[in-house]
Parts: sequence; C-alpha cells; structure tokens
Amino acid sequence: MMLVEQTTVPAEALPVAQFKDHMRLGSGFADDDLQDGLLETHLRAAIAAIEARTGKILISREFAWTISQWRDVYREPLPIAPVAAITEFVLIDRYGIETTVPISSWSLAPDTHRPRLIGVDGPLAVVPQDGSVRIGMLAGFGAEWSDLPEDLAQATFLLAAHFYEFRHAGQGGDIPLGVAALIAPHRNVRLFMGGRA
Repeated sequence: MMLVEQTTVPAEALPVAQFKDHMRLGSGFADDDLQDGLLETHLRAAIAAIEARTGKILISREFAWTISQWRDVYREPLPIAPVAAITEFVLIDRYGIETTVPISSWSLAPDTHRPRLIGVDGPLAVVPQDGSVRIGMLAGFGAEWSDLPEDLAQATFLLAAHFYEFRHAGQGGDIPLGVAALIAPHRNVRLFMGGRA
C-alpha cells in the first residue's frame, strides 16, 4: 500500500494571522511579518502530525492510493477521511498499462471515520495479477481553515505552539495531553488483530 499526497496545503489556507493572535505575538510593528515563515512551518508540521495520528485530512487536497489487492472485494475501506470525491480509479497491469474503471461500476460511501469504495451490483474490478489499482481522492474537511471542526483547529494551534516553543530545545517531541484529548474522538478505533482496519 502506498498513499501519496498529490497536492500540498496552499499557503493562503493557513491561518497565520489567527495563529499569531493565539500565540499573543506583538503587532503594529514594521517587522510584524518577520516570523510568518517560521509560524507557517510549525502550522504545517502540526497539521501533518495530527493527520498522521487521526487519519483525518484537515485541509482539502488530492491523494493517490495504490494497493496490490482488495481487503474486501465488495467494499474497500479508504485509508483517509473525509473523502469528498474519487477522482480516478485505475487498474495497472504488470507491464504498467493503465485501464480506467468505469464510474458506473463503483460508488463512494462517505463516512466521517471510514469512507468506502463500493462495487455497484457486484464486486469491485479485479486487480490484475502482479498488478495494482490506483485510487485518486479529494480528501479533507474543506479548502478553508473555517471548514475544520473546532476541536481539530484548536489542537493544531496548540501543537504548532508547542513546536514553536521547543524549536531550539531539541525536546517536546511528544504530543501534549491537551492535543491528545482534542484529537481522541477523531482517531480510528482498530478492531482487527494484525490486519488493516
């Protein structure tokens, strides 16, 4: 399995000004934007850490997921959420030849925690022997910071502030308890021993 981020969070979607207010940094000075690059870096790091721990994509962007076999040929759970759209469904044979699967044979079952790709009137397309399938997805709560659930937005600010405070100390690698508490409801519960859930 391989999940690749195809597009990044655009700079204009990052709430640098709001984060400055959260950090209570000085304003009204000629060099107000001096630390904007550093703050943006810590916001991006916090977003990445929260997404990795929850499987939830905060700001909408495109991903490509490649697997060599289905876990369930009738309804395959997708590795991230929320998924707004499937942008491609391609079978790749052992020689690298790609075949697009018709949209009439599958559908997206949206879900807050575990969206699924579902076969229409039967199983999903057969993955070629020694081949793979690539699923393109548009995932995320929305394109704007205001689209995020409030607890995840607050957790991102808390974690970014934590990274900022410990940027020189070489410490602070653990997730603070307040952040862990805020993201806990968004984490996927694993019910299967040893397998993908």
